[in-house]
Formats: sequence, C-alpha cells, structure tokens
Amino acid sequence: MTVQQAAERVAADPWPPVQDPAPLLPDRATVRMLGTRAADGVDPALLRELHRQLVIGRRFNEQATALTRQGRLAVYPSSRGQEACQVAAALALRPQDWLFPTYRDTLSVMARGVDPVQTLTLLRGDWHTGYDPVEHRIAPLCTPLATHLPHAVGLAHAARLSGDDVVALALTGDGGTSEGDFHEALNFAGVLRAPVVFLIQNNGYAISVPLAKQSAAPSLAHKGVGYGVPAVQVDGNDVIAVHSVLSAAVERARTGGGPTLVEALTYRLDAHTNADDASRYRGNDEVERWRAHDPVVNMEGYMRAAGLLDEDGERQARAAAESMAAHMRAELAEDPIADPMEMFEHVFAEPTPQLRDQRSVLAAELRAEAGHR
Repeated sequence: MTVQQAAERVAADPWPPVQDPAPLLPDRATVRMLGTRAADGVDPALLRELHRQLVIGRRFNEQATALTRQGRLAVYPSSRGQEACQVAAALALRPQDWLFPTYRDTLSVMARGVDPVQTLTLLRGDWHTGYDPVEHRIAPLCTPLATHLPHAVGLAHAARLSGDDVVALALTGDGGTSEGDFHEALNFAGVLRAPVVFLIQNNGYAISVPLAKQSAAPSLAHKGVGYGVPAVQVDGNDVIAVHSVLSAAVERARTGGGPTLVEALTYRLDAHTNADDASRYRGNDEVERWRAHDPVVNMEGYMRAAGLLDEDGERQARAAAESMAAHMRAELAEDPIADPMEMFEHVFAEPTPQLRDQRSVLAAELRAEAGHR
C-alpha cells in the first residue's frame, strides 16, 4: 500500500487506523529535484518566481542582520541558508489557506505578501505584531517553541467543520519536535484527520544543541509514524523539491487525505540570533560544507543551465531585492512613537482583573510623570 492509497483508505474509513506502518514511513531517499529531469516539467513562471523570492529573501536576511548592528532591531534570528524552505512554504499555499510561522520564518511571511517592515515589527519590540493576521491569513510569529502547532490543527479542524476550504501549514524547527506541543499537535491532527501540513526545518541545531543530543529517532520524519501521519523527507535547500512536496501535501489535505509531516534538511549559515556566538558549538569546516549547498546559488546555477535565467533576469531580481532593502532602511530609521498603554490592547477580548489593575497603575504613573514636566 502506498502513502496515497493509505491516505485514501483512512479518509474513507478512519477506523480502524492503518495497521501497516510502511506507507507512513518516509522513503529512504530524500526528495531532490534540482539537477534531475523531474525539474524540467515545472512551470518556468513558477521557477522564476521561486528564484526572485530567494534573491529577495537573501537580501532581507542581510539587511535585517545589519539593522540589528545599528540598534534598529532588538533581535533578528537569521534564516540565511534556509530561504528555500520559507519561500516554498509561502508559495505552496492558496489565498484562503493559513500560515503558522515561528520567529525565524519572516521570509515566509513576507513572501506571502506582508510588507517587510510590518514583518519585522514584532522583532523590533514596539508592537504585538505588525500585520493583521486575519487579513493575511498568517498567525503571529511564534517565539515559544511549538505552541502554535496545536493552534494550526485547531484552526484547520474548525474550518473543516464549518465547511471552509482551508488548509493550515505550520512551520517549526528541529528543536520544536522535542516539545510536548509538537506531539500533541500531531496526535490531534492524526486522530481528527485535520487538513494541516507540518514543515520541520531541520537545520541541525536547537540553538546550540546538535540534533544527535535531542533525538534518537532515525529521522524527524519518522516521528509521524506513531501518530498515523505520513511523512516525507526533502532536501530543504532545493526550493523546487520543497515546493513540490508541500504543494502535494496541501492538495492532499484539501481533498480529505489528512495531515502530512515534512522534514526539510537544511542549515542556517548564520548564528541562531545576533546575540549568539555559533563558533562555540560548530566549526568553520561544517559551515563551509553547507555553504557549498547554498539554496540561492544552486537555484541560479540550475536556471542558467536550463536557459531560464539570463543577465537581465538576474539583474531584475537583484533590483527588486535592493528596492526592498532600501524600504527597510528608510522605514526602520525612524523611531516609532509608542503609547505605553497600547501594551494592554489585543491581549484578551475581555481584559482580566489583573490586567485592568496594571493598566490603571500605569495610567496613574504616566499622569504623574506628565505633571512633573
């Protein structure tokens, strides 16, 4: 029985669950498309858009990192080296679908249409989040590990009960798979056959802890088996492969096939954040090995060889990236005028007694301070 056949059988009759784990296991071979004949059948317009977003994403990472050094951003968790995962995730979704990103997934938010400055608002520390989650169908950037995964399952399940054609795609890192929320989310998704896709960006480290010290599983994709969720392992630096796998998973969820777990093998070339010293837990040799597998360079090499990218096309992509970077510099050079009272807005629909008390105390302090000026 293949994964597709198992999914169709479960969709038609979810009980008893699949007894044979084989269809749920990831293939031994990681999915790769760059440099293979499978990539030749992909729409050239999609390939050019994937490339354009990769170039913009790389420039976004560079500019955001520079802004932290200038004190314009409080913190920035770079995704340099992981751009393919995030670009592919954004482009695999339809307008009605929902994206559930982590704090490192700013590129996926921007690639889905959010202004880059709004994308960085939370990381700047001057507002809860910079965009309207409902308008863009993107949950706020999630800093706690994996707590957004059960939310994604709940939204997807609720949408299906309401008859809405919605799929939720939730991103997490390899460290997130060691959290209880990850396992609860997969359990609920498997039992409810929720239309949700989980994308693990396995970059090898949970901050400074290598994967071998946080999981003894054969692969993170294998973790889907215990929950009856089929899994796929893909080259996370191959944007065409990641997009193809995620698009198939989204379509399967949309048509009633249930959840899919996707493990993308990738690497962050920069440190965990600008506050981290990565040289304390990994060597330059390791970084250089992955730099040779750079997702942007690999995609450009493929497209040039395939006759899909010339100097003019490359120049246009880089001009769009520079325009975006100039917009970031100009907007983030201005100091925002923050109203301290706004920190109490949009926390609860009905503020708790404690929040009302704290709001009153702060308001009194602000009035007293104004009186002494």
